[in-house]
Amino acid sequence: MSTTAVPTHAADRPLLGIALMLGFCTVIPFSDALAKLLGATVPLLQLILVRYVAQAVLFWPAAAMTGARLFPTPRVFRLTILRSVLQVCGIGMMFTALRILPLADAVAIAFVMPFIMLLLGHFVAGEEVGPRRLAACAVGFCGTLMVVQPSFAEVGAPALLPLGVALIFALFMLVTRAVARDVSPVALQAGSALTGLPILLPLLLLDLPGDPPPLAWIAVDGQTAALLVALGISGAVGHLLMTASLRFAPSATLAPMQYLEIPMATLIGWLIFRELPDGLAAAGIVLTIAAGLYIIARERAVSRAASRSPTAAAAPGRPAR
Repeated sequence: MSTTAVPTHAADRPLLGIALMLGFCTVIPFSDALAKLLGATVPLLQLILVRYVAQAVLFWPAAAMTGARLFPTPRVFRLTILRSVLQVCGIGMMFTALRILPLADAVAIAFVMPFIMLLLGHFVAGEEVGPRRLAACAVGFCGTLMVVQPSFAEVGAPALLPLGVALIFALFMLVTRAVARDVSPVALQAGSALTGLPILLPLLLLDLPGDPPPLAWIAVDGQTAALLVALGISGAVGHLLMTASLRFAPSATLAPMQYLEIPMATLIGWLIFRELPDGLAAAGIVLTIAAGLYIIARERAVSRAASRSPTAAAAPGRPAR
């Protein structure tokens, strides 16, 4: 592991960052749809392993050819391991949720993540969060419950899995932000594959019952193999686009773009599975998006006010509304 100096941070290029995030919001719902399609017959571990093997095959050679260092500092190495653990857990929970929930519902429930990130910033990092944003969090969570309720009535507790996904990926995004500017996107994805595969491969030794067994590798036909390849490539490329977007644009700029993932998931869900959210879930999706966009608008307003008034921004205990 190299201990050379951290590379110079990339300059902000907002339009490029937005374009990359739009790419992510297009590719990832397609990847989720493939996971839902395959999840009924292919073991969960096999789906995740294919995802990581594709990531290794795509990005290890690219990182080697460009001379990019996967772990420029011990700090990056530790954070990459943590990022891989979070990603493995989050993908596993999301793929499990997709087996039982409509695609749009699962994605919409997981979009409680921005509210979790705001609360984590308040309770963990000590950031000031004013009553308006706390109220928006409450409204957004109510919208999420409206999406959950029809699925919960039908399948029970497993409908709550996307809430766990939201918590895990909120932590994942915080870790990604911490390393995205210190490592190139390709190197970060290659490093994640290098640290993720050793976590996954020993699980093949476990023998858990199920149909299909969750921790297994099975032989598949040609069509299923082609879909698995498409799943691996789309998932790896999608997360590369997301990582790259965080390198080139502030998260506050990118956050509104992420909500385009919900209508994209709804469209793909209808085209492939003929699924559409019912009336209550659709209203909850609208409420969740509105609350999330309000929080983003408040974040921007507070940031602009702080930049115009450095003295006020630096004052301890200054309320954020």
